[in-house]
Amino acid sequence: MAEKGVAIENATRRWLRRTRRTLRRTVGRRSPVLTFLAVLGPGMVAANAGNDAGGIATYASAGASYGYKLLWTLFPVAISLAIVQEMCARMGAVTGKGLADLVREQFGVRWTALVMLALLIANTGVTVSEFVGIAAATELFGIPRYFSVPVAALSIWWLVVRGSYQRVERVFLLMSLVFFGYIAAAFLARPDWHVVARGLVRPTVHFDGEYLFTIIALVGTTISPYMQVFVQSSVVEKGMTADDCAHVRADVWTGTLFAIITAFFIIVSTAATLHPYGIRVETAADAARALAPLAGRYAEILFATGLFGASMLAAGVLPLATAYSISEAFGFEKGVSHSFREAPIFLGIFTFLVAVGGLVAILPGLPLIRVLLVTQVINGLLLPVLLVAILRLASDRELMKEHANTPAYNASAWLTVMGVSALSAIFIGRTLLD
Repeated sequence: MAEKGVAIENATRRWLRRTRRTLRRTVGRRSPVLTFLAVLGPGMVAANAGNDAGGIATYASAGASYGYKLLWTLFPVAISLAIVQEMCARMGAVTGKGLADLVREQFGVRWTALVMLALLIANTGVTVSEFVGIAAATELFGIPRYFSVPVAALSIWWLVVRGSYQRVERVFLLMSLVFFGYIAAAFLARPDWHVVARGLVRPTVHFDGEYLFTIIALVGTTISPYMQVFVQSSVVEKGMTADDCAHVRADVWTGTLFAIITAFFIIVSTAATLHPYGIRVETAADAARALAPLAGRYAEILFATGLFGASMLAAGVLPLATAYSISEAFGFEKGVSHSFREAPIFLGIFTFLVAVGGLVAILPGLPLIRVLLVTQVINGLLLPVLLVAILRLASDRELMKEHANTPAYNASAWLTVMGVSALSAIFIGRTLLD
């Protein structure tokens, strides 16, 4: 039955690809809007993937700890996110291959091993953060993590391996939409918008360890390594081609704008409601307080619902995407329809990530919010490894033909790589000196 289900799913995907190609041929020149709608998706979903448990904790912590002083970071982070996402999406459209495939083909086994190791470490950290998010959410409902996390881990493993996870994805996605409440909360909190504007356009730079820690966490949660793999694979899956590059670019920039606006309002709402009272985000209940202007005494319930939905959704998708990427990179058998005997590496990686995420999340005395922030910092520190590989691939004229990076685009992309690398180096140096 499983094999039959996979065959039907694959046939459906092929039909959708043919339909999209037909749509592009018939309305592409006469209706650019319809063509854009036909390919809309990967950039929007990938850019907003950062608004998960780790993302919410990071943005909320930035607003609570520093008020509006870190809003200026959203400009360079937004530009960097759009550049990196656009390169990956364009590579997927032009080559029809995922990032792992291209790294293996163009750089060989050693580079592939390095990039996949960085991806595995980063994604393990993010998976841990998702289960920590589940623990934090359920504890707000009065359910101890020692019960909720194992049940959640087993449920996710069972749903994915049995091929029924997609049935509940939409439920978790709808639950995670609760976080849009931060937008309303930001206005209801009545912040001083002149001060907000000043924080947005006037950079405030400090070199103390905690300040750098927060900035790297902001970078890591907004430009997470797994997002680059996801957007390229999604473009390939949707059957986009080089002819769609303009629309792919529009999708990426639309998604980036949407994600940054969400991050902006989370920071503003927490800066307005928590920072004036010296409340730092150390627990999920602290982060929930920023929703009080919107939900009053129901703020914790609202926040816990969204956090649980976002965490469950990512806790299933992220380990699965990681297992696919690593298996694809090294040519291992992959697919949830296979047994452990048929695809031991693929299912082993997936099981390992779920198990590690669940085990770390139930460690006694674990500071949940701090763990969420640390995992985003790990993302930021490992990001340069992946960025260098992406930049080299997108600049390769033999691979990308006329769609390779232009000199001006390359300069912007290298500035992104050097900026993130320099930030990481300063943070590591500062940490060692302390």
